[in-house]
Amino acid sequence: MAEAAEAAEAAGASEARASEAGASEAAEGISRRRLLGTAGAVGAGGLVLGAAGGAAGYAVAAPDAPTALSSLGATEVAWGGAHQPGILTPLQAKGHLVAFDLAAGAGRKEAAALLRRWSATAKRLMRGEVSDGATAIALDAGPSSLTVTFGFGHSFFARTGLEKQRPDALDPLPPFSSDRLDTKRSDGDLWVQIGADDALVAFDALRALQKDAGAAARVRWQMNGFNRSPGATATPMTARNLMGQVDGTNNPKPSEPDFDERIFVPSSGDGPAWMAGGSYAVFRRIRMLLDDWERLSVGAQEKVIGRRKADGAPLTGGTETTEPDLDKADADGKAVIPVDAHARISRPDQNAGAAMLRRPFSYHDGIAADGTPDAGLLFICWQADPLRGFTAVQRKLDRGDALSAFIRHEASGLFAVPGGPGKGEYVGQRLLEA
Repeated sequence: MAEAAEAAEAAGASEARASEAGASEAAEGISRRRLLGTAGAVGAGGLVLGAAGGAAGYAVAAPDAPTALSSLGATEVAWGGAHQPGILTPLQAKGHLVAFDLAAGAGRKEAAALLRRWSATAKRLMRGEVSDGATAIALDAGPSSLTVTFGFGHSFFARTGLEKQRPDALDPLPPFSSDRLDTKRSDGDLWVQIGADDALVAFDALRALQKDAGAAARVRWQMNGFNRSPGATATPMTARNLMGQVDGTNNPKPSEPDFDERIFVPSSGDGPAWMAGGSYAVFRRIRMLLDDWERLSVGAQEKVIGRRKADGAPLTGGTETTEPDLDKADADGKAVIPVDAHARISRPDQNAGAAMLRRPFSYHDGIAADGTPDAGLLFICWQADPLRGFTAVQRKLDRGDALSAFIRHEASGLFAVPGGPGKGEYVGQRLLEA
């Protein structure tokens, strides 16, 4: 009994000291980035607390010299420059997509004020600063690779009286046979992509931008996604989707000589000047019919995709990055990579060189009434010209992709994403103040 009393007294004293330290730090008004080291120590303490009791937990949670568990939270993505963040940024663990419609009566003036507020908030949060002391959702985290990306939908230009500035490339996408589109979860005047390597940091940004919208705009739709967390594999690897397939092998790379001209709008050309350095984002909510897919054997799945499931290598051999031999036949004279395999049909050299930079998030929105998972891919791809990028490839897939039997396109959007803001600018300023 005496030992228990002493342990309780020690725990109480330790808790008081931790409380005093927390009050002192709050008084200093420290930022999320400065709290990163402490966050690592508290996380470690929390694990011990759950396993061994309060006294041990507090002892570990308040070391004399706390050290960060990792540097993941300290990673900061630059705001501004030639392109907006969130396009070339490596895949992030957590993402939010949200579309807004301007409120009734709101026009160009209100849109400019909103983009000014949003840009200021995004810049601040990407530096790792606290969004709002009233909520303090991500108070004890670093920047965590947060990115915020803004785009304009087709309808935005009529709402703001800027129809003459609307690019031809923003014409609506054509219908496809696999479409089962919900118009309430498609399109929108304004589109925001949020990505981060910490879920609370990403949600903090989503909440801040929603509040910034105020009376100027209302949420049309919002979706949440995720990817494998950085560091979860021993070495960097191409991401996998919820079908278990390596997804993104043939993405164009910035080191390729024609990368910029395929992904970003040039400063000289037929398009409007305000889109220089920008890109066009195609969004598709693609539901995966996972129950049907998982009834297939691994070998049958590999035939549908045209690649090995284990490592993403083509069925004709080699490694993930080996060029597939599309002419190779088996002993029966059949193509090793079937003629309707997804990897064959979607290749750039099978689509007049069409290229798009795929940067998706997986999603899972629970179990439907029939017991099937509402899960799949929040597909996002970037290109200088969606007609020559996504549309060209999707038309080809529409005519005979074996994967089409296992997916359903449920929502869609196309957005013009202007280049990165210059010093002292907000996103879209060259359009809204032209």
